[in-house]
Amino acid sequence: MLKEYLADFTSLIYPQLCASCGLGLYKGEEVICTFCHHYLPKTYYHLERNNAIEKHFWGRVNIERAASCYFFQRGSRVQHLIHQLKYKGKTEVGVAIGKIYGNDLNHSVDYCTVDVIVPVPLHKSKEMKRGYNQVDLFCEGMAETMNKPWSKHALERLKATETQTHKTRFERWENVGTVFHITNPDSLKGKHVMLADDVITTGSTLEACAQAILAVSDTRVSVATIACAVM
Repeated sequence: MLKEYLADFTSLIYPQLCASCGLGLYKGEEVICTFCHHYLPKTYYHLERNNAIEKHFWGRVNIERAASCYFFQRGSRVQHLIHQLKYKGKTEVGVAIGKIYGNDLNHSVDYCTVDVIVPVPLHKSKEMKRGYNQVDLFCEGMAETMNKPWSKHALERLKATETQTHKTRFERWENVGTVFHITNPDSLKGKHVMLADDVITTGSTLEACAQAILAVSDTRVSVATIACAVM
């Protein structure tokens, strides 16, 4: 009982805020408030074969399934959520979204066949500067609720690339086309790999990672991201 009183008192001085809308969290809420949890724009693409993201990869790389938890728009609560994760050190956001999406993916017969979850890696220099890879945290949450293993070091980024933000699709592909390496091919051989990232825009980074994984014998690749630009 004393612990609850102390927690309530602390929350008055240092209120916990929703990472999406910025409003105060009520007792029992964590990271994302109940309103945002229910009203953030989910895609439900994990239940829809041949969805817009999957079509985005057609003719580029052989992807089994591709889906995102949320639709991404500039200035939206989803963007604010991801900004908190990537640039404000709110690592708990990645785990929370991962748990939410892992629960969703458990309702997909295709994603239930995944053997291992693999994050798109940051270059060591960038991860050291930020202190963490935001996609690792997303994978951690999904792995917990899906009861699947995840492998932080399955993929390695060989060189630090320039920011993708203002590049065309071709320039993005040139920027990442040969920078990913499989560290231990035998660990992925014969497996259905779920490749995870934060936001998909042109898909160039995911395409490059998938090509590297598919070069390993008898592998299949599906994609899951926190958000996707409206397609």
